[in-house]
Amino acid sequence: MAKKLALQPLGDRVLVRPAEKSGEKKLASGIIIPPSADKEKLLEGEVVAVGPGKRNDAGERMAMEVSVGDTVLFKKPWDEPIKVDGVEYYVLSESDISLIEA
Repeated sequence: MAKKLALQPLGDRVLVRPAEKSGEKKLASGIIIPPSADKEKLLEGEVVAVGPGKRNDAGERMAMEVSVGDTVLFKKPWDEPIKVDGVEYYVLSESDISLIEA
């Protein structure tokens, strides 16, 4: 069983553990494409913590659309990932998530 993180995102923030990175790809022609060539692709990850949601103009919390355990696709953020116990995580706004696996 995975260890529970002692991190709680605020507002509409989501903590995502990116999926394992695949190594370089080798084409049939023998050309090797390094992982760095895929910088513009969406990253896949698992939601490990979710904030309580943004507040609307009336001060009420808006429900989050993602939940812990969801698999999501997102663009790599400008910020570097944080490391907790040697594991990398991204802190994203919910609006930074492009897709959720149904």
